[in-house]
Amino acid sequence: MAQQNVLDLLVSKKQARKKCVAVLIDPDKVDDFESLKSTIDLCTNHYVDFIFIGGSLIVNDNFAKIITLIKSKCNIPVIIFPGNNIQIDPSADAILLLSLISGRNPDMLIGQHVLAAPVLKRSKLEIISTGYILVNSGSPTSASYMSNTTPIPSEKPTIVACTAMAGEMLGQKAIYLDAGSGAENPIPQKVISAVRRSIGIPLIVGGGLNTINKVEVAFDAGADLIVIGNAIEKKPEFIIQVTGKAAGWTS
Repeated sequence: MAQQNVLDLLVSKKQARKKCVAVLIDPDKVDDFESLKSTIDLCTNHYVDFIFIGGSLIVNDNFAKIITLIKSKCNIPVIIFPGNNIQIDPSADAILLLSLISGRNPDMLIGQHVLAAPVLKRSKLEIISTGYILVNSGSPTSASYMSNTTPIPSEKPTIVACTAMAGEMLGQKAIYLDAGSGAENPIPQKVISAVRRSIGIPLIVGGGLNTINKVEVAFDAGADLIVIGNAIEKKPEFIIQVTGKAAGWTS
């Protein structure tokens, strides 16, 4: 287990005005464990803060194996980023208990959580209640399709900000703004800034962050933690650029 609770670590870094980086690993895209080991080495050598694992679908049996491998090779906290209630493994450090507050699908607001609750209760996972907000990024993404919800339009920052405020008032411990895996465009700066001004809890931003300029914009707008996934599948060394930017960030 991580030496410090994941949420406490994220909050303390936020308070210290330090930017954080998470690498997202989709088990369905891992077919070469040697490449995964190299990615883990990059994460370790270049001070990635967290490793997320999860995806919209899990169509193979790699989920637990990947977590075990990561835990055997590094001390970076492993956080489950679940697409549904079966994506749970007690050997991880924590799980983002995502409530899709941007949509009106009751299954993603509370239904999946009810099914997962007994398993989570028995596990030793740190449970981080997270308000999950999908923002339109252009073409439909797997997240919007699988959740059967409509993302909030990117030109409506006030709606996104009010949704985040409601999530914080309902007791969520973090807000996650997501453009979706493989998004054409990242979350616009004006949306991130509007949410940052509206909440006091940690702000996670992911989706479409495939250039260092886009990462810089997200940090500048107020993201506390950015998540990169698709970008490192083709260019693992992107990790070096992003963590270097985070380490040298001054606000």
